[in-house]
Amino acid sequence: MKQAGVKEVDALRNQIIQAYCGVCVFQYTRVWIPDPEEVWKPAEIIRDYKEGESVLHLKLEDESVSIPSPLNHFPKVTATELDKLDCTLDNPLPFLRNPDILVGENDLTALSYLHEPAVLHNLRVRFLESNHIYTYCGIVLVAINPYEQLQIYGEEVINAYSGQNMGDMDPHIFAVAEEAYKQMARDEKNQSIIVSGESGAGKTVSAKYAMRYFATVGGSANDTNVEEKVLASSPIMEAIGNAKTTRNDNSSRFGKYIQIGFDRRYHIIGANMRTYLLEKSRVVFQAEDERNYHIFYQLCASACLPEFKDLALSDAEDFTYTSLGENIFIEGVNDAKDLERTREALSLLGVKESHQMSIFKIIASILHLGNVDIVSERDGESCHISRNDPHLQHYCQLLGVELEQMEHWLCHRKLVTTSETYVKNMSRAQAANARDALAKHIYAHLFDWIVEHINKALYTSSKQHSFIGVLDIYGFETFEINSFEQFCINYANEKLQQQFNSHVFKLEQEEYMKEQIPWTLIDFYDNQPCIDLIEAKLGILDLLDEECKVPKGTDQNWAQKLYSKHLSSQHFEKPRMSNSSFIVVHFADKVEYQCDGFLEKNRDTVYEEQINILKASKFQLVADLFQDRKEVPAPPSSGKSNRINIRPAKPIIKGHNREHRKTVGHQFRNSLHLLMETLNATTPHYVRCIKPNDDKEAFMFDSRRAVQQLRACGVLETIRISAAGYPSRWTYSDFYNRYRVLMKKKDMTIGDKKQVCRNLLETLIKDPDKFQFGKTKIFFRAGQVAYLEKLRADKFRFACIKIQKTVRGWLQRTRYLKIRKSAITLQRYGRGYLARRYAEYLRLTRAALICQKQYRMVRVRHAYLTVRKAVITIQAFTRGMFTRRLYQEFLLHHKAIIIQKTVRGWLERKKFLRARNAAIVIQCAYRRVLAKRQFKQLKIEARSAEHLKKLNTGMENKIVQLQRKMDDQTKEYKTQNEQLSVTNISLGTEVNKLQKELETLRSRQGDNTQVTSLQEELEKLRAALQEAHTQRKKLEEEHSSEKLDLDTGNTWLTSVWVCVGQENSVSQKEVRLQTELDEERLRYQNLLKEFSRLEQRYDNLQEEIAYNKVAHTFEKYFPLSLVFMKLQKRVRELEQERKRLQTNLEKMEELIFKSQTCAHAVCFLPFLQRQELESENKKLKNDLNELRKALADRASESCSSNELQESYNLLLSQLKAANEELDVRKEEVLMLKTQIVSTKKPKEDTNHIEALQAYQGLILKLWLCSRLLEAQLQSQSRKHQDELEALHTQIEVLKEDLEKKQEMLNHFSTLPPEALVEFSVQQEITRLTNENLDLKEIMEKLEKNERKLKKQLRIYIKKVQELELAQAAALQANRARPELTRQVTVQRKEKDFEGMFEYYKEDEALLIKALVTDMKPHVVSATVPCLPAYILFMCIRHADYINDDQKVHSLLTSSINAVKKVLKKNNDEFEMASFWLANTSRLLHCLKQYSGDEAFMTQNTAKQNEHCMKNFDLAEYRQVLSDLSIQIYQQLIKIAEAILQPMIVSAMLESGSLTGVKPMGYRHRSSSMDCETGGPGGYTLEALIRQLSQFYTIMGEHGLDPEIGQQVIRQLFYSINAVTLNNLLLRKDVCSWSTGMQLRYNISQMEEWLRGRNLNQSGAVATIEPLIQAAQLLQLRKKTSQDAEAICNTCSVLSTQQIVKILNLYTPLNEFEERVTVSFIRDIQNRLQGRIENNQLLVDTKHTFPVLFPYTPSALSLETIHIPASLNLDFLIRV
Repeated sequence: MKQAGVKEVDALRNQIIQAYCGVCVFQYTRVWIPDPEEVWKPAEIIRDYKEGESVLHLKLEDESVSIPSPLNHFPKVTATELDKLDCTLDNPLPFLRNPDILVGENDLTALSYLHEPAVLHNLRVRFLESNHIYTYCGIVLVAINPYEQLQIYGEEVINAYSGQNMGDMDPHIFAVAEEAYKQMARDEKNQSIIVSGESGAGKTVSAKYAMRYFATVGGSANDTNVEEKVLASSPIMEAIGNAKTTRNDNSSRFGKYIQIGFDRRYHIIGANMRTYLLEKSRVVFQAEDERNYHIFYQLCASACLPEFKDLALSDAEDFTYTSLGENIFIEGVNDAKDLERTREALSLLGVKESHQMSIFKIIASILHLGNVDIVSERDGESCHISRNDPHLQHYCQLLGVELEQMEHWLCHRKLVTTSETYVKNMSRAQAANARDALAKHIYAHLFDWIVEHINKALYTSSKQHSFIGVLDIYGFETFEINSFEQFCINYANEKLQQQFNSHVFKLEQEEYMKEQIPWTLIDFYDNQPCIDLIEAKLGILDLLDEECKVPKGTDQNWAQKLYSKHLSSQHFEKPRMSNSSFIVVHFADKVEYQCDGFLEKNRDTVYEEQINILKASKFQLVADLFQDRKEVPAPPSSGKSNRINIRPAKPIIKGHNREHRKTVGHQFRNSLHLLMETLNATTPHYVRCIKPNDDKEAFMFDSRRAVQQLRACGVLETIRISAAGYPSRWTYSDFYNRYRVLMKKKDMTIGDKKQVCRNLLETLIKDPDKFQFGKTKIFFRAGQVAYLEKLRADKFRFACIKIQKTVRGWLQRTRYLKIRKSAITLQRYGRGYLARRYAEYLRLTRAALICQKQYRMVRVRHAYLTVRKAVITIQAFTRGMFTRRLYQEFLLHHKAIIIQKTVRGWLERKKFLRARNAAIVIQCAYRRVLAKRQFKQLKIEARSAEHLKKLNTGMENKIVQLQRKMDDQTKEYKTQNEQLSVTNISLGTEVNKLQKELETLRSRQGDNTQVTSLQEELEKLRAALQEAHTQRKKLEEEHSSEKLDLDTGNTWLTSVWVCVGQENSVSQKEVRLQTELDEERLRYQNLLKEFSRLEQRYDNLQEEIAYNKVAHTFEKYFPLSLVFMKLQKRVRELEQERKRLQTNLEKMEELIFKSQTCAHAVCFLPFLQRQELESENKKLKNDLNELRKALADRASESCSSNELQESYNLLLSQLKAANEELDVRKEEVLMLKTQIVSTKKPKEDTNHIEALQAYQGLILKLWLCSRLLEAQLQSQSRKHQDELEALHTQIEVLKEDLEKKQEMLNHFSTLPPEALVEFSVQQEITRLTNENLDLKEIMEKLEKNERKLKKQLRIYIKKVQELELAQAAALQANRARPELTRQVTVQRKEKDFEGMFEYYKEDEALLIKALVTDMKPHVVSATVPCLPAYILFMCIRHADYINDDQKVHSLLTSSINAVKKVLKKNNDEFEMASFWLANTSRLLHCLKQYSGDEAFMTQNTAKQNEHCMKNFDLAEYRQVLSDLSIQIYQQLIKIAEAILQPMIVSAMLESGSLTGVKPMGYRHRSSSMDCETGGPGGYTLEALIRQLSQFYTIMGEHGLDPEIGQQVIRQLFYSINAVTLNNLLLRKDVCSWSTGMQLRYNISQMEEWLRGRNLNQSGAVATIEPLIQAAQLLQLRKKTSQDAEAICNTCSVLSTQQIVKILNLYTPLNEFEERVTVSFIRDIQNRLQGRIENNQLLVDTKHTFPVLFPYTPSALSLETIHIPASLNLDFLIRV
């Protein structure tokens, strides 16, 4: 290893000496030597060469054999190529090799030695070892076709290159496209991308990817999907313009220039396509192993489709035009599926199905035309076609032309002279040529028509601001036989090469002038003479057109004209062995063209008669294809007119009618001139496609083919121009970072880097011509970078030697100290051993003495313990005997006491029983006397007149009841008669039907079973009918009997009331009284409703009071509960009385209406009932007053309980309010009654009034008497019955109690004392348990009642609120601003703030404006976090409280819409997005927390539970807020990523924050976006962390939930990981060990930031794990199999593709590192084959983790929230 390093350094030194001296080449110099197989081979000089010697002694790099090579074996080179001083060497010397550190550079112009072998070797290394297909060469992108599908064109790659400078990332077609897009936006100048190369080099694919990039980056601003249409044009053009050749399976056989138009915002608005030189000859001829255009094979593969049956197609082998190449298939291509894609693209571009079928018909007709059989006549001068030829028939049918005419003119032609016209026969060969020419002509016109319609589909009426053109054109071609097509192709490449050379020279000049470097004119190859040879006057094309105009012009005559005219030109030569060909010396190579066929192809002759037949086609599309078109100039580019002036082609005067158009050469020249003018008016970008081999093998590099294409495409010319001046260019910062090791310490102290670099270079390089200082860069001539690298290597070598010296001395000192330490250790252990031996002796001696002492002690103690044990045993037996004697005495005494106790108890019980029996006998005798007295009194009362009256009233009631019953029976009888008649009729019809069916069944079939079943069914129906008749008779009898009874009663009633009916028979009075009766009935019903409501309210209050009392202390307030029970009983009695009165009223009304005589008395019934109700209400009031007094007494007794006192006061206030409200209602009823009476008082005679009053008085007295008697009787009977029931229940209770006590007494007497105590305890426990269970049941009932009452109370409150709202609205209708409706159900005492805000409906806009639209986060920064959310929720609570659903809906909808508008307006402000994300999520949590759902109330306080919403379920709005929160979260992430995006790469990869480890890589490639400083953006890791801290602080200040903040940080860390890793995978300059060290340090700083904010559990560290492993991969060794195993184990998250990519990009930054070998990378790939992973290179930067909003309730109570005055919300009222 050391020897190799010395040789390397010596070789570098010899190269520098050779460069300066120019006369000697020293040993170990590395050179390139020519090779016939590999073009160039690396070698090394093994012996010094001196001037005058004729032989160089070389050794190949892969061989040990020395090769003496003569000097004339090498090509002659100039001083610029070998970097000599200023002279030209006459002796040729080999090319020098670049240092290994420069091999694999992204840009070929960065090589120190610029020449052909260096370029070829660099491309080979990048292509084969690193699998990089793209390489820069100045402004040219060299693209090598890999013949393999690479995963480097996905959307994530487009996103990675979007917005990046061209030199910051690895070479890529996307980088060129981004550069063009950026320059178009920055310079406002149109751009062009010129893609060229051989067939099969990948031009079409490169152009397609460039268009795809523009479609993705500059997508259309509206929904027109122009970018999709632009991309859809590719499969169409590939189908009709691409074909398989020997070099390429999908070769474009035409050139195209696509202009993609952009608007002022640089969105795609349209496109336009121009095509050049379609290879029409391929339609009728294909070489071996080639195919026709793809569309023919696609149609043949889909011939089985039903819509293609009319085309009469079959296999492609059956048609001449598709089988000439003898290979109709392409491996891996499905023609049928390709046709589906073609049709989909046509549909997307707006081509109708009918037009598509017409296109397919024309294409199929071409195939049939090729199969038309032309038969020669015997004379050979004429031919004919059979009219029965099926292909001719299909051809004419598909094109809609006449068969006879087409058959005739395919075999004849018309000759027109000045005098007459002749029809001439054609030979078979001429007819075949005419047929082929017609086929080519049809296809060419169809191709132009499709292109025209594609342009129409891509056309836009919008104004185009600028465009980017993509030119996909054929490269320089040379074959064994070159014809007219190759001549036109090479002519186009000559023009493009001229434009390329001038542009490169111009850019080089601009670079020097920009940097203010003295400009020296450089000669470059100018191919204008060759172009003049082709296109000038009397040039090749001019002579060709002139020969075509000659009637009998031939190719030989044209060749002779060329020889005579241009043989003196240096670019024209005549072959020695041919007179029908010529040679043109092109810029790339000499090409020999065969003259045969030039005239025919240039004329492109088609007979006019055949065209006229096609013009007469019955199909419109076919006729339109061949109509004469006026020469329309190409539309000018729609860029800015003051900057671009594209001149159209000069109009050509139309020739004779025989000429249908200009010659092909003339057309091509005009279109080429137009193309060049377009390109000259734009800024070009060049892509040169290279075909690595002719076998289409993946990643196989053929050096000879590559060199041939490099010479042809102008890459080497670019290198030559660059090498002529100062090819190596470094920015000051890059040069400083790379070569600061060569500086002295005092130079490092200078702050100006430019001055430091100047001082260093002036010291190191003495010749000032070898470098120049520009404004931002240092320019070096070729070889100077190698010299500086050699000095740098020497410096490092010296430093390594010094380090080795120091390390070796440190190792020797360490070894000496280790030996000394070992000797001291041995001594210490030896001395310790001796000391331990002596200590052991002393320890054993002491142990022997201790053993003796212990043994003696044990022996004496054993004897003492034996004596002591015997004494204790004797004492124990003696004491036990005396104790047993004493116990027997105590037992006998206890038994005597028990006997005495039992006897005395029995005597006492006998005495008690005798006394009780005597008392009972006395009580019974006394009660019998009282009962006899009462019985006599009842007998006397029964004989009295009052009793008779009661009986009479009872009889009257019975008569009324019987009358009503009779009427009911009559009605029921009528209904039953009707039902019976209906049933009889229905049964009769059914019987008739059944009889008919029976007859039909008997006639049809003789089945006896069916007949019998029908008969049985008929019998059943008859029996049912008979039963119905009997039942009817019974009902009639019962009705007649009851009717007789009712008639007798009715007659008696009529006799009683007949006198009253005779006095009042006026019909008008009856009508008036009837109306008054109705009004009184309505009033009575209203009073009843009011009474029921008050009664219900009273019951509710009673139950609430009972619940409060029982809940507090049930035993303490038991008497009060008795009062409540009495009141409840009284209320129930009143309710029964009310029902009874109601029934009596109904009976009386019915009786009055039936008699029609006493209608005037009815009006007094409601009056009497109302009086009775009022009396009952007075009683109820008295009861309530008594209850109030009892409550007051109890409250005074328990004044210590504050809660009970408060509930008592509240109850009193509610009762008082209810009484007041009842009085108000009564007054209103009285007022209404007086008004009605006053307004409807009749005007009648006084006589009638007096009679009516007398009659009313009589009726009133009779009614009062009957009611009084009935009430007295009922009250007495009720009291008597209640007393009896109470006595019976008391007796039963006492009996049960007595029996239980007797049983317990008997049981106690049999139990012993211990069991008696236990039983008593058990009984007490049982009693307490039962009491607890009873109390628990009572509590559950009370709780249930409480819930029920609360629910009813809410309903009543809602009804009262609605009533009061209606009243308030009616009272305030005329006012400008209505007063607020407050909660006034009952009068309550003033309450505290309940956490609600009330506002007017018209103030909603002001509320939204203050809280959302005009809200600034800093205004509420010092208040409660999420204050707007709390205020909005408190307003929503009030709307729920007053049950206003419209207000809730309006407020929530307006708030959500306002938040969306604010976020849309401030779509780039992180603070605003964070603020509203916090408030929206908080509002969502509030809606959950106070929803009343138990799942969300587990963490609420009691006060918060009181604030829950009562009326509305806002689950739908919770979902809307959840969706809005997700939307705001995504916007927040988008804003944060946009802020971090420009900082990530600079901070993570480019900033050198780690002391001692700075990037030592090469400088960035210069691009169009280089700034004056030339450095990166300048963001550091501290700036990135500071920005993250700012984000986190803002989210915390706004009160965003920590869980959401953690998800934001996690997403941002993922974005940092994705952007950094993607840049690492696309940049070679950062894939180094030092970058890995710096990256690992930066990641550790990010992890430290997470730990400092307790974000370890957020998952952010896991998102940057791929980046951590990438940093470790850069730092790990990459040499042995153990290293490969370590890499596979370490990089578990990275994919195989990512690992291989990093290893391929890994670049040693100095000579002490080694490159990663290809075998090591293959080993890694083999080890990772079994890994299951996503085969994706780049990380998806647009991936977003799903966000979760966990429920986090607020501990803040709503009543504590206050509104700051700065919000201007004075219109909100606290509730």
